[in-house]
Amino acid sequence: MSNTPNSQSDLSKDSFVKQFSSFGYIYWVANWIELVERFAYYGVRVGLPVFMVLAIGKGGPELTQIQKGTILAVWAVVQCFVPVLSGSFADRFGYKICIAIYTLITSVGFLVMGFSIQISEYLCGMPLSEARPLGEDWAYEFLFAGAILVAIGTGIFKPGVQGLIANKIPKSSASLGWGVFYQIVNVGGFLGPLVAGNLRLMKWEYVFIVCAGAALFNLVPLLFFREPRHPQRDSSASPRMLLYKAFRGLLEPRLFFFTITFAGFWMMFMQLFDLLPNFINDWIDSRGVADMLVNVFGIFGKTAASFVPVLPSGNITQEWILNFNALLICLLAFAVAYFTGKMRSLNAIIIGITLSAVAICVLGLSMSAWWILAAIAVFSFGEMMASPTKLRYLAGIAPPGKEGQYMGYANFTVGIGWATGSILAGYLYEYYGDKSVLARKYLVNTMHLVKDKADAIPKADLMPHFEKVMDVDQWGARGLLWDAYKPYWIWMLLGGIGLASMLALAAYTYICRRADKNPNHSFNIHGIFWVRLFLVPICLLFAGLTIGVCYYSEEHRVDLGLLSMALFFLTMLVISFINITEKSDTKEDGARE
Repeated sequence: MSNTPNSQSDLSKDSFVKQFSSFGYIYWVANWIELVERFAYYGVRVGLPVFMVLAIGKGGPELTQIQKGTILAVWAVVQCFVPVLSGSFADRFGYKICIAIYTLITSVGFLVMGFSIQISEYLCGMPLSEARPLGEDWAYEFLFAGAILVAIGTGIFKPGVQGLIANKIPKSSASLGWGVFYQIVNVGGFLGPLVAGNLRLMKWEYVFIVCAGAALFNLVPLLFFREPRHPQRDSSASPRMLLYKAFRGLLEPRLFFFTITFAGFWMMFMQLFDLLPNFINDWIDSRGVADMLVNVFGIFGKTAASFVPVLPSGNITQEWILNFNALLICLLAFAVAYFTGKMRSLNAIIIGITLSAVAICVLGLSMSAWWILAAIAVFSFGEMMASPTKLRYLAGIAPPGKEGQYMGYANFTVGIGWATGSILAGYLYEYYGDKSVLARKYLVNTMHLVKDKADAIPKADLMPHFEKVMDVDQWGARGLLWDAYKPYWIWMLLGGIGLASMLALAAYTYICRRADKNPNHSFNIHGIFWVRLFLVPICLLFAGLTIGVCYYSEEHRVDLGLLSMALFFLTMLVISFINITEKSDTKEDGARE
């Protein structure tokens, strides 16, 4: 969740007070809009992985981990690539209209996700528990649709609010202005899960209702200021040309290989929000943390103590454990940014990735929530070093005159890594980490229960049945399955991907430096050849996985997450052979003049 100011901003000799007082009314309104948007987004986002796979008998849609991963992967692709078009839309039609469209689309998306079960039951005319065995429910499809609406809305929102902020920050106060803005991002991201962790104890639908209401509330500030004047930037380009230029720009060799190498970090990083919620919910004992927080809040009275969201098991909701990441970033982001500002960008990124990767590797070595919190703390320091420094690093490796282009593509590496990581984690956790899946496997393979009988046990009743058969309590059951299947190895694999990304980034930087010293270096002369050479096996990998999963799965369904990645990289490969001349653009420019 880390967002810290980029050190590339112009330095100012003005005092802190003078810079702070230079921010106008619209700047602060835009910051408030951003805070509310992040509150709503993370309020849903941090708890969503748990809700998606929650048993039908406990009020959830009971998706598989693979279905969850598919939804999150397509969400990643849409959210990270919509700004390619929405940025031009904001320039042409205004920032306020982008924010207004976001509020409507996103609020509908939240509600569709939150009420996907009720919508499905209404359409099929029977409870989800009856419709699911018959294959007639629509819960997955409506959850998917709601998630994509939220992704589209978020992708539209970003250029609008960031354009509004950029328009209203004086150049002499740019560093402080963006620093305040990004800290507001983190505050909103902290408050959302804090509230959502309590709301879902009452009813899961309340989380989605409150977050949808928060998103809609962002319409109100728009009524109190006029659209500021801003320069029109190449707003006549068609959507087709914008997409072509976006893909073509990403094929620039230095940018392409940075995107691929750094994507490994984001594959690992995003599982803190996509997979860790399920891991905590399945395996972690957080009773000690819950007791400590109840005692601390109890200092301010019983009402304050009751605010701590304690589950019937005695655990605290996973939203509050994950929120330790956002809390540390709120408190320490500026200090870490100051420290890394004195380091070389590559060194800061390598140290940051290493810290995060080590934290991910050891994340599952204990079932204690205290251990998880310690790992999250180490991870957070690595995140604060690596994530924001990527912008400074990109500016450093960008050829003269292409700094802006490189900055604009920073989100692409996030989207590729996030989507790929969600797909990978979905399959890994479904077969090797999900507690319910492993409990059924144990009953069949060790206790020799007939598979059909094991599969017939409702998910909501599975663990109580397992505990009864094994004559253990819920903690004994967790420990037994933990020792038998060692689900924590998944984190070691993800951490290894992060470390591999760090090594690849170091090798990439070495090649770039060699190319800078030698104009005849193969990377300079035949860069596009190397891009195509890497794209071919990537396309074959995702295409093969898409076909293989469809062929070998019981229902022979196409995995939309794998398909979206296969199509994305195939599009890049095709466009690498297409060179649309600038004649049409030149004529358009002449017409505008």
